[in-house]
Amino acid sequence: MCGLAGVIFGNKRRRAEEREYLAWLFTRLLLLSEERGPHATGAAWLDTDGGHRLFKRPVTAERFVTDKAFAELLAGINNRATLLLGHTRWRTRGDERVNSNNHPIRAGEVIGTHNGTIYNADYLFRRWKMRRFAEVDSEILFRLAANAARDGAMDIERFKARLRRCRGQITAVIACRTDPQTVIVLKGNRPLELRWHPRRKAVLYASDPAYLDAVLAEEKGWREIAVPPMSLVVFRREDLAGYSVEPFEFVAQERKGAEP
Repeated sequence: MCGLAGVIFGNKRRRAEEREYLAWLFTRLLLLSEERGPHATGAAWLDTDGGHRLFKRPVTAERFVTDKAFAELLAGINNRATLLLGHTRWRTRGDERVNSNNHPIRAGEVIGTHNGTIYNADYLFRRWKMRRFAEVDSEILFRLAANAARDGAMDIERFKARLRRCRGQITAVIACRTDPQTVIVLKGNRPLELRWHPRRKAVLYASDPAYLDAVLAEEKGWREIAVPPMSLVVFRREDLAGYSVEPFEFVAQERKGAEP
């Protein structure tokens, strides 16, 4: 069990106050997500030029958000931002003291976060002869996404075809530095909830709806985006409200060795 939290930015010229407001909401979501993953915390942003900044440490969210490097990361968000993604990790495989095992994970031009376990990750790395830098199974998702990039953009059908071979639990948020204005959300057999604000042109997401309800209790204008399980959602910066939803498949399996 891990926690995903983040902001997907639509195309808008925001004042500093609004950028700070969205960063404040993100920080609160990250803190609430600590109960889902106390072993490591991470955050990253991506902008329209493909620029990015990533910071992660083997500490709780409570300690993480007080680090000067986290404040510097948030301060780097400007009107070119496309995505701010966070993760609180519950260690399953891979020592959190080895920071490459923590999320967000960068694989080539792809940056992403994952909640779940891919039980056949070792086999898939061997099967497709993919390079590997971390011990965690999550890396296979981002390697598959990077492998599916064609002419700088994600080939969704190729990515979906490879995902069908994965076995376990998948919910993830993925973006590519060569196509930074597109964000892909995989909502599989692990929870993820999303809220949209038409005026602010932003989407908030978190693994637990209670976190969003708590953070947005006194905030106006946020609307639920209903996304069923086993859905792949594509958000594009130019028109967040025009997101697309389509099914995707993998071998959903709740624990290793169990019948799917």
